[in-house]
Amino acid sequence: MNTIFPTLPSMRPTVLAVLHRTTYRYSTLVETAQHLATIRPVSTPSQEVLQHAERIEPEPSYLHTRVDTFGNEVVYFALDTQHEALQVTSETTVRLRARWASFDPEATEPWENIAAVTSYRAGAPYVPETEFCFASPYVALHPLLSTYALESFAPGMPVAQGAIDLMHRIHDEFEYHQTTTDFDTQALSAFKLRSGVCQDFAQVMIGCLRSIGIPARYVSGYLRTVPLPGHARLLGADASHAWVSVWCPPFGWIDLDPTNDVMADRDHVTLAYGRDYSDVSLLRGMILGGGAHAIDVSVSVMEL
Repeated sequence: MNTIFPTLPSMRPTVLAVLHRTTYRYSTLVETAQHLATIRPVSTPSQEVLQHAERIEPEPSYLHTRVDTFGNEVVYFALDTQHEALQVTSETTVRLRARWASFDPEATEPWENIAAVTSYRAGAPYVPETEFCFASPYVALHPLLSTYALESFAPGMPVAQGAIDLMHRIHDEFEYHQTTTDFDTQALSAFKLRSGVCQDFAQVMIGCLRSIGIPARYVSGYLRTVPLPGHARLLGADASHAWVSVWCPPFGWIDLDPTNDVMADRDHVTLAYGRDYSDVSLLRGMILGGGAHAIDVSVSVMEL
């Protein structure tokens, strides 16, 4: 892409409807199950949740919601009846406002200032963003990552300008392949492979930024894609997606999509924030029985 700023015909808000359906089919009966689902989108200054509904089949015997440490609304549910399939359907409508009309990457603070603020100093005030500077289950801090990152962060480089350059490089130097990595691939492994999917691109970039002291968090969500001219939009043609949020004072958190080399804007629907994929996976839990299983996922993002 020629620009980091998505090109849309006007600055008016965009209303998108998201349908996300996930179906698990088991080879043997599941006797009982407990699941944690991250399926409810967050509200942000640029994203207004107009409507959300979910359907779980079979119907849970118990359902409870809570807000996790990252501000995500998480759904816990239990199934105590035998079942050979589980289907979770989420329907969401959001209004997205343009985010970057007044954003100037060169006006952000030098990256060394950010790294200094997030470094431990006895008696220094607590900076909440520091929690996104540490290693996490899928993202290690490593000299290979810091060396790669520093090619984008010359001395005095504004933090957002350096992060955008890093995004460009990852987009250009890594290949998008759906078969080279798995859901639990470590960022360092994907970095060495120079290959992966959006989850890997995001976690590699996060590891690079954290390894030089810049707070970076993982964003899960959805991406609206536009069909080729003359082709109809296909149900399920859109995708679950992941990108990176970088702390860039004085503008706060800015969202960068290294898979597509753009700033996340009105084509990106934010679902949840975390340290890495392990914090925001759509569905996790424990089951008794079930044997092998197959998963079918369908996502559609439509403008209203």
